[in-house]
Amino acid sequence: MAPSFPEDATVHSDRVRLGVVVPSSNTTVESEFEHWTPPTASVHAARMPLVGVTVEELDAMADDAVAAAKRLAHAEIDAIAYACTTGSLIHGHGFDADLERRLSEVSDAPAVATALSVRRLLDALDVTRIAVATPYIDELNEREQVYLTDAGFDVVHLDGRGLEQNTEIGRLTPTDAATQARDTLAIAGDIDALFVSCTNYPTLAAIDEIQQSSIGEDVPVVTSNLATLWDLCRVTALDTASLPGTLP
Repeated sequence: MAPSFPEDATVHSDRVRLGVVVPSSNTTVESEFEHWTPPTASVHAARMPLVGVTVEELDAMADDAVAAAKRLAHAEIDAIAYACTTGSLIHGHGFDADLERRLSEVSDAPAVATALSVRRLLDALDVTRIAVATPYIDELNEREQVYLTDAGFDVVHLDGRGLEQNTEIGRLTPTDAATQARDTLAIAGDIDALFVSCTNYPTLAAIDEIQQSSIGEDVPVVTSNLATLWDLCRVTALDTASLPGTLP
């Protein structure tokens, strides 16, 4: 007897294939992307070695990005993302665009890097004054603030958790993200948007709750994974209706 499948099952070969290059210690991107990606797309990942979220390890990890993208190209992906926020902003503007160019060349597909994806989404939302919540140590928070300021955003307040081990970040929950977001919003005051940084920080399930809270009402919430997934949808013309939050 031939096997039966659910009537609404989508054959993988018919889907838009989204490639993601992630740090080896990232435990969040694949699960969040699988849950929130439009049903007409599938997610395929390759990993780059990273244990601690430090400048030195992020530097070393970037060297492996091209090799990971080459492996993803074997799956004939339709687009690829460098899914690491600090890894794509650590050397400022120009480095982020160069990452996209190199990944696009070796994968023969449009490429996005999380730092630039965040900039694109904030620009598309037409915001200027932002608050930022991160799980990072101070050195990375300082580099992120410089990156965002140089991009033309007024970083009114930045709150970091001081975590260095990426697995510790991955153990955080959407509830942790919502709590940090509300605390950050309360201190920041009058802002145009809140940015919650880090692709290993589970955030997508918390976005609507944060925006519906009395403090966060009408303040768009952008997270690293939301921006990256939105940007992948943009370059592949995928519908973004399945994504949470306020999108352009």
